[in-house]
Parts: sequence; C-alpha cells; structure tokens
Amino acid sequence: MKQFNPRYLAVAAGLASLLVTGAASAKQDLPASPQQLIDAKVIEGIREWLASPVVEISVMGQNKRNANMTQADIDTADKEWRTERESEDQPIIAAVLTNPLSGYLTQIQARSGGLYSEIFVMDAHGLNVGQSSITSDFWQGDEAKFQKTYPVGASAVFIDEAEYNEDADNWRAQLNMTLADHSGQPMGAVTVEVNLTELARRKGL
Repeated sequence: MKQFNPRYLAVAAGLASLLVTGAASAKQDLPASPQQLIDAKVIEGIREWLASPVVEISVMGQNKRNANMTQADIDTADKEWRTERESEDQPIIAAVLTNPLSGYLTQIQARSGGLYSEIFVMDAHGLNVGQSSITSDFWQGDEAKFQKTYPVGASAVFIDEAEYNEDADNWRAQLNMTLADHSGQPMGAVTVEVNLTELARRKGL
C-alpha cells in the first residue's frame, strides 16, 4: 500500500488553514450600525420613490378589496401562498408578482445598483400588495416589520438588526416604514432590505 509523504500532508493542512482563514476574513465587520448607515438622507430618498401614484393606488385598492377580510381569511390566504411556493402552479403568487406595483418595485431594485436586495409593500392587514421577489409568506401582520410601523402611526420607522448573507458576502438590514396616503393617513407598510455593505461603500466608510 502506497504511503503518503508526511511533508505533503503538512502542506495540504497548511493550505486548508489558509483557505479557512481567507473565508473568515471575507466577512468584514460593518463600520457603523444599521441605524447610523440608514440615516435620514437614505430614508428620504426611499420616500421619494414611494411617492409614486402606483404605490398609493395599489395599496388603497387592495385595502378596499380586503376591507371585510377576517383573520381566518388571512390565515387561509397565507397558507395558500406558502403551499404555492412549493408548487409549479402558482396563481396567487403570479398575480402579485405581475401586478403594476411589483413591476415598479422590481425596476426600483434593479436601478439601485445593488443597494436594495428586496422590496415589498403591505396593505392595512399586513398582506403583500407588491414585491420585487417572492417572499416566504403572504401575511406579515404578525411580524415586527408590520407591528412596529403601520399600527404605530404615519411616520413610524423601524430598522431591524443587521444580518450577514453568506451567498452574497454582504451585510443587510430591513428598513420598515409606515406608508401614508396623500392626506397623511396610514394605509400600509413597506419593507426595503438594504445592502449595508454597499451603502457603507457609497458613504466612503
């Protein structure tokens, strides 16, 4: 039986160690907190494109259609969405992803140059109205992104904790805000997942 040269084994072990060290060092720490990076200027820029008529028209339209929805109805819709995610037949998901608001949000994400990794808008129940990609669920009403925005008031802003995305090798955080109509009344909420690594680079940090 052929014996391995101990020297080769040592070299291989050293290379493996370098690879592990290199992978670990790729995960750079953020130079500032999500709350510092997503400052008033960033939020104002997002509010500007959220002021598009397609946002208010879409959210108010769904609020009207869903005015009489019960919690049981919401749970059923959310369950159907989750089921469709695992199926080839996706009529509910397709209806949302192909509506005008989703088309608009997809364009905004594409034009952001990597700054936004996901955008979705919710109605007064916390149900998705439009989105730039398929979310894991249809109802967000039981999550902080909705509970700390829409029920709080028209100016509510909630920035969640930063999370590291290994596949994309970047840090991200969700900016969540209440959406108000033209009269200033809350009508829904929005979640914008911000690429903090890219934002820090643009800020020169």
